[in-house]
Amino acid sequence: MGFGVFIHRSDSIYDDSPAERYQFPSQYLRRVEACVGNWIIYYEPSKVAETRGYFAIAKVQQVIPDPGTPGMYVALIEPGSYLDFANPVPFNSPSGPVERGVLNEQGRISGRAQSAVRPISLDDFNRICEFGLAENAPLLPRRDEDFRSLDLNEEQTPFNFDQQRERVNLTVSRILRDRVFRRIVLRAYDERCAITGLKLINGMGRAEVAAAHIRPVEAHGPDIISNGIALSGTAHWMFDRGLISLADNLEILISRHTNDPDGARSIINNTGHALAPPRISDRPHPHFLKWHREHCFKQ
Repeated sequence: MGFGVFIHRSDSIYDDSPAERYQFPSQYLRRVEACVGNWIIYYEPSKVAETRGYFAIAKVQQVIPDPGTPGMYVALIEPGSYLDFANPVPFNSPSGPVERGVLNEQGRISGRAQSAVRPISLDDFNRICEFGLAENAPLLPRRDEDFRSLDLNEEQTPFNFDQQRERVNLTVSRILRDRVFRRIVLRAYDERCAITGLKLINGMGRAEVAAAHIRPVEAHGPDIISNGIALSGTAHWMFDRGLISLADNLEILISRHTNDPDGARSIINNTGHALAPPRISDRPHPHFLKWHREHCFKQ
């Protein structure tokens, strides 16, 4: 088993869902199989407009033939393992490529850097994760009790490696996941509630919005930005209890079971649609919105 880099484009022609599955042709089968049971880093090429570079980690659970496309295979991602980086990591750092394994003996970038699937060393993996999960200027929690509940030791050691018998395990705590998820979601929404449209900052400089999972973690919802939405307190409460939901086009839906529909409508921004992040891949994915409507929304 070994670490790997999987190239994924936001405009990919493949049937990918990074937090759940990665489709690839047979030529990469052996390389992907070598990653089963271990961690990979997702990378978006520099040719993509507004590329995210190295943007997430995930763990490969299994590789199967794609049942819908002959000659193609699918790497299934272990549920709950995917995590977007707090800081997308560019290919080049001031000292050269952050993934040093792409250099040849002359110190130049080799053709290996173009491979859609490639192995990566532990040192390179560790370096990219440190950049990606660094919290030099973290967004502060919305409530004081959230801040008090954080384990400060976790901030010093956000992830760790346990190397035994040539197998390396990566541990990412739920505390770190929640902090990173909040950071990326609030950044995407400019710290503004998607339902009300309000951007409120309290006296301590904290945004009065939460990063809500559309499909909850308890229901195997992944920590991917397209499964997140920024919501203020009342909107978050209503969303979690199924009193409001979203159509695929982000139209805000109000449940028939709401006891004060006029009041509910009064807190919705005047467009009637949830505000969306500028980047298309950051917007709520229809897959997660459908789950919320079918399993949470009180129609």
